[in-house]
Amino acid sequence: MGDGLIRLEGVWKKFRRGERHDSLRDLIPALGRSLLRRQPEGDLGRQEFWALQDVSFVVEPGEALGIIGPNGAGKSTVLKILIRLLRPTHGRALLRGRVGSLIEIGGSLHPDLTGRENIFLQGSIMGMRRAEIARRFDAIVEFSGLGDFIDTPVKRFSSGMHARLGFSVAAHLETDVLIIDEVLAVGDAAFQRKAFDRMKEMVSRGVPAVIVSHQLERIASLCNSAILLVQGRVACEGAPAECIGAYARQQSAPAAAEEPTDGLRLDAIAIAGPQPVPSGGRIEAVISGEAPPAREGLRHIVGVRVRSLQTGDVVFATGTLSHRLELPAGPFDLAVELQMNVPPGIYAVETTSGPWRRDRDGRSGPATLVHVDGGQGFSGPVQLNCAMRVAPRDGAGEKSRV
Repeated sequence: MGDGLIRLEGVWKKFRRGERHDSLRDLIPALGRSLLRRQPEGDLGRQEFWALQDVSFVVEPGEALGIIGPNGAGKSTVLKILIRLLRPTHGRALLRGRVGSLIEIGGSLHPDLTGRENIFLQGSIMGMRRAEIARRFDAIVEFSGLGDFIDTPVKRFSSGMHARLGFSVAAHLETDVLIIDEVLAVGDAAFQRKAFDRMKEMVSRGVPAVIVSHQLERIASLCNSAILLVQGRVACEGAPAECIGAYARQQSAPAAAEEPTDGLRLDAIAIAGPQPVPSGGRIEAVISGEAPPAREGLRHIVGVRVRSLQTGDVVFATGTLSHRLELPAGPFDLAVELQMNVPPGIYAVETTSGPWRRDRDGRSGPATLVHVDGGQGFSGPVQLNCAMRVAPRDGAGEKSRV
């Protein structure tokens, strides 16, 4: 492992409304019609629109890129261009190495062949010898959990069974790069966890991966970079926490005009100490920035929000105004201590800045992730660190007191 590479360079893609381009079956007649129209490549004709606009990224060996965004943002189009199901209008895509992909239910499986026959077919397409495929056959079937159905024609599989077999093949046949779409969401929760664990293992062995998912917590735990697509454009790129926070804010609030500059700047946020932290444990986040000299009638504030990546909801918010803190002029470090009384999961700690306004948040600033794990067992939205003790009552029965 370690020889794979994924690259997208300045890719634009346009479609015509009413046309489907879900597979080569749809693409070939569409190309014929476009040749007859003889329209200049860079122009948009009637009923045409840009599905992707100047999208670029590079995924090196051992890296995983998460692509997030609302429905219709162009996420699946990126993946189809990567694996050459679609051709870009402008720009180019490069994949180096054997490709393991799962981008649509049954997209890589022949419906009239059995599960067993499909495994050998996919391995042959990837250039593997029959003996090599046979050595991995038992591992593929065991991982998929489809041993009782492996000799059944795939057209009789449910959508979840399609996803199980498709991913198992992609993850076991000497894959050098991995391309996975949201189709894993049709599997049950246990298989999803197993699949993401497998992807994490592959990335750790040097397999570059591009993952599209609405499961933000999975993106945060698996990927070391992310991009947010909105209407075919890259709206945010960088650390998963930054992109997930931008996406969650976009989904939960209407767009607002950017505040005018006031000189207050936030540069970074970092969590002190090791992670994950136990549920109910304490963390310290240090926010670094620079504040301008104080002016009469203007109060600069720094806000802090904790957002669940499982639901996208803000579970806690506060700020320097609530704590009656004045920012000193010049560079500063703001230490924020939080007790993570939340269920296990991954949480984004986001920052905002700007002059105080009663009716709106400030500008979005840097964000980071906190992994919460273990701790005292409980169910519910908060961790109360319950303590129990029991004692006999006059020798008759027992009681529990919190």
